[in-house]
Amino acid sequence: MAHPSQLGFQDAASPVMEELIHFHDHALMIVFLISTLVLYIIVAMVTTKMTNKYILDSQEIEIVWTLLPAIILILIALPSLRILYLMDEINDPHLTVKSVGHQWYWSYEYTDYEDLVFDSYMIPTKDLSPGQFRLLEADHRVVVPIQTPVRVLVSADDVLHSWAVPGLGVKMDAVPGRLNQAAFITSRPGVYYGQCSEICGANHSFMPIVAEAVLLEHFENWSSSMLEDS
Repeated sequence: MAHPSQLGFQDAASPVMEELIHFHDHALMIVFLISTLVLYIIVAMVTTKMTNKYILDSQEIEIVWTLLPAIILILIALPSLRILYLMDEINDPHLTVKSVGHQWYWSYEYTDYEDLVFDSYMIPTKDLSPGQFRLLEADHRVVVPIQTPVRVLVSADDVLHSWAVPGLGVKMDAVPGRLNQAAFITSRPGVYYGQCSEICGANHSFMPIVAEAVLLEHFENWSSSMLEDS
């Protein structure tokens, strides 16, 4: 859960999000080193009056400042490509959840069950209980078991939406007439908040996503109670 004046990412709740945070720190350190070097060169050129005739015309210097950026780009590109392939990898999901975006709510269908379908609306501010978050709470949560590969099929019924939960490292566009998929594994129990991340109309800000990760036995009890209620 994000908090006021937070500078970094939310705590990672999935292996993919941990990889994304590590890559962010890796790239940020490279940017910091480059910025420091450039700043040092600028200050040195402005403050000193001496000239080195070997730097004014040097093949070796030109080779270095051509090869060095190429090496830096490779150091950034290789981890980036690795994470991209990890995010697209979906190996034998144990649970599939279909999420359909509407103006302006989400509907969910657990395709491994016969009649486990429900809509998820934002809880109005006047109906919030103490401790609940404004604009982030939903009347029905997406409940998933921890340490279990989960596939999310994302689509839309009317306009473009986007199913995004930052703590899980998931963000997938919901396109009418198209079925996109994403996958995640929750590392620990908890409640993870997200929102629609594609401007979809007047009430775009009122489409929260609440994913709750629980133990497998609790998930089975929840699914049984939902099936009984339906």
